[in-house]
Amino acid sequence: MKRKFEEILCHWKDNKRRKPLLVHGARQIGKTTTIRSFGENHFEKMVYVNFERDRRLFKDFETDLSPAFLVKRLEIYFGERINPASTLIFFDEIQACEQALTSLKYFYEEAPEYYIIGAGSLLGIAINRRQYSFPVGKVEQIRMFPMDMEEFLWARGENLLAQEIRQCFAKQRAMDEVLHQKAMELYREYLMIGGMPEAVQVFVDSKSLIDAGEIQSDILDAYVADMAKYASGTETAKIMACYDSIPSQLAKDNRKFQYKVVAKGGRASLFGTSIDWLLASGVVVKCERVEQGQHPLAVFKNLAAFKLYMGDVGLLARKAGVRVYDIIGQNDHVFIGALTENYVADALLQNGHVLYYWAADSKNGGQAEVDFLLEQEDQVCPVEVKARENVRSRSLNIFMKRYATSCGIRISGRNFGLKDDILSIPLYSVFCL
Repeated sequence: MKRKFEEILCHWKDNKRRKPLLVHGARQIGKTTTIRSFGENHFEKMVYVNFERDRRLFKDFETDLSPAFLVKRLEIYFGERINPASTLIFFDEIQACEQALTSLKYFYEEAPEYYIIGAGSLLGIAINRRQYSFPVGKVEQIRMFPMDMEEFLWARGENLLAQEIRQCFAKQRAMDEVLHQKAMELYREYLMIGGMPEAVQVFVDSKSLIDAGEIQSDILDAYVADMAKYASGTETAKIMACYDSIPSQLAKDNRKFQYKVVAKGGRASLFGTSIDWLLASGVVVKCERVEQGQHPLAVFKNLAAFKLYMGDVGLLARKAGVRVYDIIGQNDHVFIGALTENYVADALLQNGHVLYYWAADSKNGGQAEVDFLLEQEDQVCPVEVKARENVRSRSLNIFMKRYATSCGIRISGRNFGLKDDILSIPLYSVFCL
């Protein structure tokens, strides 16, 4: 399946001042498959090392971290000449070998002519460096995400529809109603399947949402296994409690993550480290609350208030036990709002946006909440998310009036349109933002 991330890798390859590349992200989002495809398509040869499997190489990295020594040992191990101009060296699951992670520093300093990529989970990179230092400033770090809605359309063979969506977005013209309805149907499929590549591939091959759901269950189980593997017993219990609370947190009309939903008497001092663990693993993403809707948003963050979303909307649907029939059949569902908001959060993050939301309380002139804020140069654009075609935008109007902004975005089931300075874009087109 075509992945946008391969284009990012191509830009890295063509950069004459490139550093060793470190690709991180949650497990099973397609890091290995995408990088191997890139290596096969853009290099004459690729040396692939999986440090969870090729543990015999550990001794070499414990002996000497100089590139000259390591390249020679890799050539002997694989029986192939490594040409710095035409060979990609790929260190997969690099978090399993701390010395390999540190070696990237020396490749940058002593042998920058080599093309070298390391990949691993955020969790492993964050915690598995007790003895050896992390090569700060010596590597380029890029985060990879699950497949977005556009990649899902490509996988479904709907390339022309994806192009039409982009054209309608760029020109702000309505989609043909037949195409609009088709795109909405595909969007509802994506809500249930999400962007985990294996789940998407199984669905494309079998056309079975049940088969895709079984893959999602396996992935959720693997995440739980990681918690037990990388954390102590006590910490694992707290991490799982936070993780299991996410559907409940999103289902409630809360304006922030509430520790009391995790456990009675819960507080930041008890569960803060567990949330950091989940964020570092890439399993969840954070949206931070700001007190003012002004540029720069970062200076107005309320550090005690935030929301957590799952890193993949399909996994959220599976974890919450949402019935496929209800979503595909457009039945009213108590969780549809949470799913929709999570989907938009993931899509915005995949496009490089930092996630912020704004909420006002009664002391500031009435309760109001804007789901997301987009910061472009010195402008702040409020974004309101609607699961259906409802166009009531009280909070959006309050924000636009209070901060005198002439740009507002409503994401809903409606077609493209513009009215009263509010740009309406359909749910399936968020990948264009």
